[in-house]
Amino acid sequence: MPPPRLFLLLVLILSASPLSVLAQAPAAKTSSPRIGYVYPAGGKQGTVFTVTVGGQFLSEVSAAEIFGPDVKVRVISRQQPLNQKQFQSLKDEAEKLQEKRRLTRTTPPAGDGPAWTAGDEKRATEIRGLVGYRINRQAAPSISEAVTLEVSVAAEAPVGERELRLRSPAGRSNPLPFLIGQLPEYSEPPAHPNTAPPEERGRNAPLRQNKPEAIRTVTLPATVNGQILPGEVDRIRFHATAGQKLVIAASARSLIPYLADAVPGWFQATLTLTDAEGHELAYDDDFRFNPDPVLYCEIRQDGDYLVEIKDAIYRGRQDFVYRIAIGELPFITSIFPLGGPVGKNTPVEIKGWNLPAAQATMNGTQQAAGRLTLSLRRNGLFSNPVAFALEDGTDITETEANDDASTAQALQHPAIVNGRIGYPGDQDCFSFESRAGSDVVVEVVARRLNSPLDSLLQLLDASGKVIASNDDAEDKGAGLTTHHADSRLLVKLPNDGRYIVRLTDTQHQGGPEFSYRLHVRAPSPDFELRVAPSSINLRTGTHVPVTVFALRKDGFAEPIELGLRDSGGVFGLSGALLPAGQDKVRLTLTTVAAPQDGAFRMEFLGRATIAGRPVVRAAVPCEDMMQAFAYRHLVPAKELKVSVIRGAPGLRAVVRVLGETKLKFSPDGKATLRVAVPIGRMFDNLKAELSEPPAGIVLEQFKMRGEIMELLFSADPEKANPGTRGNLIVLLTGERSGGNTTKVASRPRITLTALPAIAYEVRTP
Repeated sequence: MPPPRLFLLLVLILSASPLSVLAQAPAAKTSSPRIGYVYPAGGKQGTVFTVTVGGQFLSEVSAAEIFGPDVKVRVISRQQPLNQKQFQSLKDEAEKLQEKRRLTRTTPPAGDGPAWTAGDEKRATEIRGLVGYRINRQAAPSISEAVTLEVSVAAEAPVGERELRLRSPAGRSNPLPFLIGQLPEYSEPPAHPNTAPPEERGRNAPLRQNKPEAIRTVTLPATVNGQILPGEVDRIRFHATAGQKLVIAASARSLIPYLADAVPGWFQATLTLTDAEGHELAYDDDFRFNPDPVLYCEIRQDGDYLVEIKDAIYRGRQDFVYRIAIGELPFITSIFPLGGPVGKNTPVEIKGWNLPAAQATMNGTQQAAGRLTLSLRRNGLFSNPVAFALEDGTDITETEANDDASTAQALQHPAIVNGRIGYPGDQDCFSFESRAGSDVVVEVVARRLNSPLDSLLQLLDASGKVIASNDDAEDKGAGLTTHHADSRLLVKLPNDGRYIVRLTDTQHQGGPEFSYRLHVRAPSPDFELRVAPSSINLRTGTHVPVTVFALRKDGFAEPIELGLRDSGGVFGLSGALLPAGQDKVRLTLTTVAAPQDGAFRMEFLGRATIAGRPVVRAAVPCEDMMQAFAYRHLVPAKELKVSVIRGAPGLRAVVRVLGETKLKFSPDGKATLRVAVPIGRMFDNLKAELSEPPAGIVLEQFKMRGEIMELLFSADPEKANPGTRGNLIVLLTGERSGGNTTKVASRPRITLTALPAIAYEVRTP
């Protein structure tokens, strides 16, 4: 007789890692939740649906929230890896049930002998379900847990991108995009982190048991949701009629901007459209420079058609999430100009597919300078949104022919030129007069406004000699841009006279969509700020590190004082100064009053003096994200939220610095600090360690004397540059007291708090 299915499942469990099953299990209470993916990453107006959120530290998630109005969300269930004890218990129970089933099959029950009951069958089914939630031993821990949500979207909910966050007693999670759409939605069942390696599944076993049929059939228009696991190819069938002009637009990378532990750092989706016989009609692996592909096809005859989506190199896992919109949808491919002046209406030429009009007007009369969004509506459906720059200054339009120095278009700077590299090999030239010693900024804004132009800027003197050139200039404010293709020059002019600006495409490409905004002006020193993370979880009585980034412009190098807008006296900052010439600083946030538990919307401000006048700038909240194990990007978020959690672990009062609060490293490179650490008896083996220390500065030792901690720092004169200033962040960790003291090594270390940010200066000998 073949072995029962329960036994086969048990064998699979025993061959896996003991931590490779999902179930309800408690996690560390000190870790705030972390989201790795959201599936599906959106839904239709006027519907109720379930969403799976994969991530880490989700065992105590009690609520979720979606930015913006008219959306409600609640937690239905949670799944998390079993620990060793829970795994062993499940294994023992499965063995007992297996033995009971064997006995009832070989020996008919008599009297009070064993009998296989409906309750036994139910429990066996439950165990099979737990066994089914297998974690691949090679799966990323960042997506090893899951939470199931119910989302209700009102019919009047505004269409567009939102943000979803989870909430637990330890605070709020990072945000991820969540889209409110208009089309009927189709979603395959979620792929839980339960995929066993191929050798354990068996050669012919499906990759996942809950995968639906190989081809899904939908009715247009539709939004199709799915996940791609390793080697998978998803196919979607639909019926179309002759004359339909279909847009097929995928969202993948835009749903999860960066995968820290994958190369190239996002799901590189490809789209293929075929007819029913498999003949390829269209293919795309990106839309221009955007990794998410878009297809456009005019249907020639009635029939069934297939869309195929996969990863370009057949990678996959649960966070390879996609949404594909299919239908006769309005889609904007380019606009001209890319921006306009504040205080005026700007006519905009629009190109694309299925559009209701070829022109629109952007109203800049009631708007402040900034990025606006342009979208059109056709048959009740909104097009994709595109960016439009509204700026102070005078706009002019490029005039042809201006292909060389002799025909260069004359400018009176400051000026903003709206132009195009109109065909492959085209070059646009502009001239201006200036004096020797003058500083001039020449900058292209194109890729940052979704133009495919990969610009090359050259500045020539009157003799035709190139005196400055630039291809790519990085803009850390463009957090979703991986190829910084816009060019920028800041030049001190050597002579009086005429200068030529020459603008071309580095790839020798061109066309009506290769638009740009060219700025020619004197330097205007200024700055922008970014603050990370966008979810700050703060226990009363503790300090939490926060990073503020300065995007300095046109040579601005002055110090920036940092503060909070309307904190109501509840919150305070330590180390709230971004030193002169530096691009970032880590500081600490704490509570200075007794706030109610809950969430606070917070805004960081920076104040500096520019040209003798005070200037205040608000910081944009963001996530400091890593791509492909190396590259870092500041991805903007819609809001900054601070979650206040009562009850710092073991702290009776706020940690504070005693005496001088600024370290000044003496010529021998040493500095000491005394800190009051009011830790009770809840924790043993306290330790202090530097977090992300600056080059050359180390924490040599620390000593506890009662509740006073003394810290000794040193600066290596060969690595720590004299005159360097900033903040040191010191984390205080400990082990919870009690229990079996002979197993100290097994007790996890807990981060109790950061010390208040410690300002330092390396003195010049």
